[in-house]
Amino acid sequence: MTAASSDATHTTEAGIDSAHRPRTGDPSDYLDNSQRSDRLSGGVRKIPITTAHGTFNIWTKRVGNNPRIKLLLLHGGPGATHEYFEACDSYLPAGGIEYYYYDQLGSAYSDQPDIDALWELPRFVDEVEQVRLALGLDADNFFLLGHSWGGILAIEYALAHPRHLKGLIISNMMASIPAYNAYAEQVLMPAIDPAALAAIKQLEADQDYQNPRYMELLMQHHYVDHVCRMPIGHWPDPVDRAFANLNAKVYIPMQGPSELGASGKLLAWDRVSDLGRLPMPTLTIGARHDTMDPAHMENMARAIPRGRYLDCPDGSHMAMYDDQERYFAGLTRFLHDVDRGAL
Repeated sequence: MTAASSDATHTTEAGIDSAHRPRTGDPSDYLDNSQRSDRLSGGVRKIPITTAHGTFNIWTKRVGNNPRIKLLLLHGGPGATHEYFEACDSYLPAGGIEYYYYDQLGSAYSDQPDIDALWELPRFVDEVEQVRLALGLDADNFFLLGHSWGGILAIEYALAHPRHLKGLIISNMMASIPAYNAYAEQVLMPAIDPAALAAIKQLEADQDYQNPRYMELLMQHHYVDHVCRMPIGHWPDPVDRAFANLNAKVYIPMQGPSELGASGKLLAWDRVSDLGRLPMPTLTIGARHDTMDPAHMENMARAIPRGRYLDCPDGSHMAMYDDQERYFAGLTRFLHDVDRGAL
């Protein structure tokens, strides 16, 4: 597989072919928690992390056992939750993948301090490193998957701590917020009903983000087409819960008020010129109907020395739901290919 190649998927009914079954010996090893210190709590651990503003608890939950493939999941937002990753439970155990749910500081089951100074990218990177150390992940087994904002965090972590990673997955995230905004303005916004777009822009200008009309307009004219391509009122429960539990005190200062472009602290973030410095095998995942430009995400794989691109032609920003089998088959294949030294 070359750096620029696309990861065409071939799935069985379960979504994973026989070449990507567990490689841990007896399949019962995957379910054997007898030697795990988190056995009592079903894999849940609260990890204390230190910051310049105090010590706070971070919630994580392990699923499965595989000494060579341990996948840490970085959710989006910022300020969303691990909940929308729960679709992993339908696919990753069949691939023998050990994976970790993780609520970042300010999210869901982790502490939610009301301290604006904590919502900075370098502090989040340091948090991921403290979580890695506490979980005992290292270059022999540590895979990091970041989705949306989590993709920004994953790129920053990989640039800061490349020696700790066995593999990296950047899911549904461009390497440049200016490019993301240009795509929203030049491609996505012109497709929105002009009256609805004008109403959205006026509500944003008024900073009237709590107005029910604001999210109603976004859902009807943008989210249902580009965030999760399922009918309104019929989104998967984990997605609904993640949106319901979004911490606006983290999300708005960093991202801005919605997924229709970005306007917060991340406004100038751009790592396009640094992608060539990522030495680890890296999978970028893009989707045809994403809020992000899929061509940009495919080009990211070309720029990364050991890059691979997974295309989800039926998917949007939440491609793990609206192009689910293709998403998880491609992810599982990448993890096992890296583990056997094929990438």
